[in-house]
Amino acid sequence: MFKKMISITSLLLIIAVGYTQKAMLLEIIKSGSSLAMVVSALLVAICVFFPLIPFPILAGTIGALFGTTQGLAITLAGSMVGTMGFFFLSRYGFREAAQTRLQNYPKIRDFEVFLNRHAFAAILISRIIPIIPAPVVNIGCGLSRVNWLTFFAASAIGKIPNVLLLSFAGASFTGNKWLSIGLYGAYMLILGIIYFVVFYRKISKNT
Repeated sequence: MFKKMISITSLLLIIAVGYTQKAMLLEIIKSGSSLAMVVSALLVAICVFFPLIPFPILAGTIGALFGTTQGLAITLAGSMVGTMGFFFLSRYGFREAAQTRLQNYPKIRDFEVFLNRHAFAAILISRIIPIIPAPVVNIGCGLSRVNWLTFFAASAIGKIPNVLLLSFAGASFTGNKWLSIGLYGAYMLILGIIYFVVFYRKISKNT
């Protein structure tokens, strides 16, 4: 009961900060100050729960403000804070609600089988190639028996290529807009191809 109360309080706090302080957080981020780094990471963490701002735009903006290296560090740190929060809330606070949500994703069953056999590889691949939505991966892993250190390490490593690309694209926008637009375009094209292949395979199995 205590864990559930802590989980509910934490979730309500995240919702309150995200929806009531969004404008203020964005203004602080745009200032580019030291505080902006912390706030940027906080906003990324909040967006793991509630996508107030599309992740590619947020990661690119942070990269544009702080450069590729700092942008990568800030975005990755915030993303991992939110991801681990999601993991622990699913595992200890909202197990019933999380299990109900997973029922809407039949594909998660195949992931769970792979996860039970090769936890690190399953999580790593799901981060690099986002066939399954990230929140569903977080919930599935939270409800599984996977060790949290394995989940953390695989998730952090798997997120680096994605975050690095978006941070570099954002940092390049001022000096070379076409390069930045090209990187964003390539990123969206790759995701589109992945989702198309998954959708096509799903249709083929049903026919």
